[in-house]
Amino acid sequence: MAQVTTRGSFGFEVDASGTLLSNAHNVDALRRMWSDRTLVSDVGPGVGPTGAWHVACHIVAAGCVRRAQDGALLWLEISHLSVDDRYGATLTHRKGNEAETLPLEDATRFLSQSKLLGFVEGNSEGHITARGVSDPPGRFGIYQRQNYDHLAGEAGSGGRVWEHWCTTRDLEATSPLSVSLLMAYVQLCHAAGDLFAPTVARGRRTYGHPEQLRAMIAAGFTSQSSATWPITPKPIPRPAELRLQEAVATEAFAAADSLAWSEDGPRYYMYARKIGDWAG
Repeated sequence: MAQVTTRGSFGFEVDASGTLLSNAHNVDALRRMWSDRTLVSDVGPGVGPTGAWHVACHIVAAGCVRRAQDGALLWLEISHLSVDDRYGATLTHRKGNEAETLPLEDATRFLSQSKLLGFVEGNSEGHITARGVSDPPGRFGIYQRQNYDHLAGEAGSGGRVWEHWCTTRDLEATSPLSVSLLMAYVQLCHAAGDLFAPTVARGRRTYGHPEQLRAMIAAGFTSQSSATWPITPKPIPRPAELRLQEAVATEAFAAADSLAWSEDGPRYYMYARKIGDWAG
């Protein structure tokens, strides 16, 4: 049986490598942590009394890239499940001449002995993943996902980050959408490893992110070593940026496949317009 230990004041369960386990306990701990108003003094602008800290919309929107044992590229993200308006962690890989997206829980065979290549910042311009959604007023406070759905290349607040700026206003354990999103993120963090969340959190020095990252370390969601590993982000080239702004898993896979990855260590790709906000 794999070794399980608890970490931090919220008792997050991790394996021997420090990677978050994908289980109900950690989903509940994540909800309680982001709902807590004693761990941080600055939850970020526009966050109400029940919404998640500002950092949540950024780290939930990001993706992970791994290389399978056979050398194939793997793209991991949170995708929108349009049938019932839920979210799920997915894995996209190349199947023949096309890309195929699978629920992450059905694609674990691809992850066995795979190698971490790095992470990609979530788009804060362009499309959202929940195409065609129509949130009623008040569902996420004053925010509605459809207001942040724009064309790729179109300037203005939008994309996955702003989509999850809306969804992370709802942390209720009785909300099926909230449960699906938190569960998907815990699954994604388990597959991506402990470097994932803190690396993306370091992408902003504003909105209370540094304090919120320190609180996530204290709570046990991530570790001090993972939050301080030496990494300098690389800018996403414009063609890849436009594909990522489509907010479709297969397009994101194609964008990730066009980026330069190294076998010497993970890389982090950020959008050029905000790369100056990196907190080294």
